[in-house]
Amino acid sequence: MADPARARKLSDRIKQIIAQQLDTRVKDPRLGFVTVTDVRVTGDLQHASVFYTVFGDDEARAGTAAALESAKGMLRTEVGRQTGIRLTPSLDFFLDAVPETAAQLDAALQEAARRDAEVAALAARATHAGEADPYRRPDSDEDEPGA
Repeated sequence: MADPARARKLSDRIKQIIAQQLDTRVKDPRLGFVTVTDVRVTGDLQHASVFYTVFGDDEARAGTAAALESAKGMLRTEVGRQTGIRLTPSLDFFLDAVPETAAQLDAALQEAARRDAEVAALAARATHAGEADPYRRPDSDEDEPGA
């Protein structure tokens, strides 16, 4: 097993290389507006999972997935050439669900804020069920010593 710091450095380097290659060398028309969000390398440095997002609809995502799959060999060759490690890791591309998850969380937070506002409005109009001060208090005359 490799050093975790080495795996982290390698994943950062692979991320840079792939992003640069997608920008400059991959000329596939199916490739949409893609952003490499993360790369995770296994402990033995043999496999790299590349996470990406695509701006657009489902058709753009499908086209980008096909373009990345067809360019996988060229990208792996370039990763091996630029990193100079003995065994070049295999590349697997995964569509990152971060934008969809962020949208779901944003909707949930807006719903929670709306419900909090409803509860605050109900609390502002609420009145006590009994007396305002339900505790019995002795008269002020009885509390004074020597009275």
